[in-house]
This record gives sequence, structure tokens and C-alpha cells, in this order.
Amino acid sequence: MQKPEAIDVLTMGAGGGAYPAAFRLAKAGLRVVMVDPKGVMSGNCLAEGCVPSKAVREMARHVTRHRRFKSYGMGGETTIDYAKIIAHKDDVQRRRYLQHEEELARASNITLIKGRASFQDPFTVTVETDRGMVPYTARHIIVASGSDVYVPPIPGAKLCLTSSDVYRLNPTLKVLPQTLTVVGGGYIGVETASFYAALGVDVTLLQRGRQLLPGMDPDMIAMLVPLLDPRIRFIFEVDIDRIERGERGMAVHYRQGGASREALSDQVLMAVGRRPVMPEGLATLDIDIGHAGIVVNGALQTSHPHIYACGDVNGRVPLFHAAVRESLVAAHNILAGDVSADTMDFTNVPTTVFTLPAAAYVGITRAVAAQRGTAVVEAGYEFSEDSRAQIFGETGGGLRLFFEPGSLRLIGGWVVGIDAGNLIGEIGLACANGLTARQLAAFADQHPMTSEGIGRAARSLF
Repeated sequence: MQKPEAIDVLTMGAGGGAYPAAFRLAKAGLRVVMVDPKGVMSGNCLAEGCVPSKAVREMARHVTRHRRFKSYGMGGETTIDYAKIIAHKDDVQRRRYLQHEEELARASNITLIKGRASFQDPFTVTVETDRGMVPYTARHIIVASGSDVYVPPIPGAKLCLTSSDVYRLNPTLKVLPQTLTVVGGGYIGVETASFYAALGVDVTLLQRGRQLLPGMDPDMIAMLVPLLDPRIRFIFEVDIDRIERGERGMAVHYRQGGASREALSDQVLMAVGRRPVMPEGLATLDIDIGHAGIVVNGALQTSHPHIYACGDVNGRVPLFHAAVRESLVAAHNILAGDVSADTMDFTNVPTTVFTLPAAAYVGITRAVAAQRGTAVVEAGYEFSEDSRAQIFGETGGGLRLFFEPGSLRLIGGWVVGIDAGNLIGEIGLACANGLTARQLAAFADQHPMTSEGIGRAARSLF
């Protein structure tokens, strides 16, 4: 093997946990090499995650709104051309890939290599490329290798679709099924069930536990579930035995309450979660790995201060926008000489479940506070009172704000219903900056927009 080339920074991955740091560090004059198996920037979010899935989601939302307004005599029959929905999704992905390619072409001090990076020692990485093995020594390394779909060891599980088959560029699923079984009640499963139900598919969702979206605030979920499309049939507390393909289509055999049952459908989506992708050689470095991923401190450092782990691979907040912020935290600390000059606020990262309607949360909610044995002051606003929700005929749901007793500093909140994904950003910004109920109450938010509900909720405390 050739002599290792010395560089300043190497990133394992070129997604949200890697490229923001790469650009920041390159701008500061450091030489950066990004290594990614796909050979393109942006990671799984654009490849098969948030961007393409939301492209499908917005088409499905237009369908639901068209149906609603049709009841007022507006518009004709609702027709769905799934091929055109997929074409739109693919076009968005291609456009964004081109955008990233142009951004990279304008940058100095950055090289993107298609390949797989593996550790040889704490400072040496080899990259397996189409042209052979290329070694590097790097003063700083950012592990941002992301996550991948988890397919459990269930007989027949490989017969199922995954989110990659549904959302990747030129996906496997090109024809809208009449019936769909979703295995898994996490955010990917519930979101996809919601989209396809809106497009007219009869969906059965099988969930192992008693609650959808496990780990999220149960009060928020209790408000969301009645608002979801009635085409979705939820079946809880099931154990999957096997999955088969036969003359009647796909059959999911499961047990519930001691009885053996069967769910038949045209297609089955396996959506039981994702797991971090660990680079080869990591285990030899004595880096701590927890149940969720690589263990990091607030500065995104591993047990080796010059090695950082950003994004899904650390399992802290597996969301693209969290990965971007983590990447920048790592960059700032690298520029500071691998000391903690910047830290990541893992608590105040907004999370949205993009169902129809959506649910979103940030910070410390009532349920989290109860687990910690701390009190909160709560304020609420119902969308049944909201002018924008009334305009769209989407008056289900509402928002809740949670304040620290005494100071009335906002520490968390959740939203269910119209504009949830947008509203949670404003609530999250207020949480991150320690705004109080009085400050929220004094802000003249726009009318007629759902964001004015934040001030209305805050004013209810005075």
C-alpha cells in the first residue's frame, strides 16, 4: 500500500453530519477529504429520507385538501397518478443533488471521494475505492457514517419493502398498491401509512407495543391518533412470526393475545427502525459505543478528543437538522484545537412526525417533566379557535407550552395539527433562547396564522 497522504480533516460520510463542518473548516484554510460510499453529498436524508418522503407527503396533503374543498363544490373528481408523484419526488432529489454538486465545485480545499473508509489507527484511515486502497493520516476525523434501515431476523422479512424501496431515487415501488401492511409504529411507519392512506390505499399497521410512536409524549400521541386517516387500521401488541408471498398476495402471520392471525395485502413495508452504520476498525480504537451509537460528549468528541461523531451514528437525535448543527459544533471545536469551544444542545432540537396531520415537539414536555419528578406550568391553545385552521377546515389538534414554575421560562412544547412542523421551530427557538411567557405574550405574531396561538397560549397565564 502507498504511503499515507497527510491531510487536516477526514470525514467518514458526506451527509448532514459531515459537509457543514467540511465547508466551515475548508473556508478556514484546512485541507478536508470527505469519503462517502454514494460519492455524493447529502447523506440518507436526500437519498431516501426526509426530502423524498416529504415530497410524497405534500402531494398526499394536496389530495386531502382537494377532497375537503370538493365538498364546497370546488373541483372535480380526485384522480391520483402515482407515477407523476414519483416523478416529482425524483425531480426534487435530482435538483438538490445538482445543487450540492455545484456548491462543492465552488469550494476550495475539499475533496469528495467515493469509497468506504476504515480505521487503521486513531489517525490513519484507508479508503477502499474503485481504483484500490488509498491511505490518509488526518489530524482530525469526523465519523458521520449515518444509519441504515434495520431488517429484523424474521422469516420472510427480505420479501418486504423498506423505506429505501419507497423513497430512493427511481424507487422499487412504482405502482400504488390497493392494500398495504406496515410493520412498525415508529415515525417512518406511521408517516408512510398516513401518506398512502391519503392516496386511497387501505393500510393495516402492526405495532409490537401498546402505543404508536414509542418514546414520544403520550398526551401528544393521544391527540394525534384520532385525527389520522380512518383507512389506517391499527393493530397493537403483536409479534410477527413470518412473512410469505402467495397467490393471495403478501401474508404477515402474527400472534396477538395468544391467537395466531394473518394480515393480507398487496405489499408489506418493514419499518421497525434504523441503526447506526459503524466504520470498520472502530472497535480497535477503544472508542465507547452505547446502545444507541457512538458515545460523545457535548462537544461531539469521542473518547479520542480528535475523533468526532456527528449525526445518526451517535444516536442522540437522529435528525438531519440535528446532524448539521452537530457538524458545525465539531468544526468549531477542531478550529479551537480539539477543546470544547462549542457544545450541542440536544434538548432543544425540534422533532416533527410528518403524518397527515403532523405532530411535533421540542424540549421538556409534561411527560418528560413527570419522569424527572419536576413541575411545569402549562398553557394551551386549541385549533378549533384558530382562524387559519378554520379556513382550511383542519380544526383538530392544538398546541401545548410548558414553562418553568416561577420564572415562566419556556422549556418545551408540542403541536398537533395544521402547521405543526412550522410552529415547532418558533417554539424551539424560544426554548433555546430562554424566552419567558411574558415575552411570548408580548410578541405580535401574524394574523391569520396559526403562530398567533403561541402568544394566545402564553397570555392565558396572566
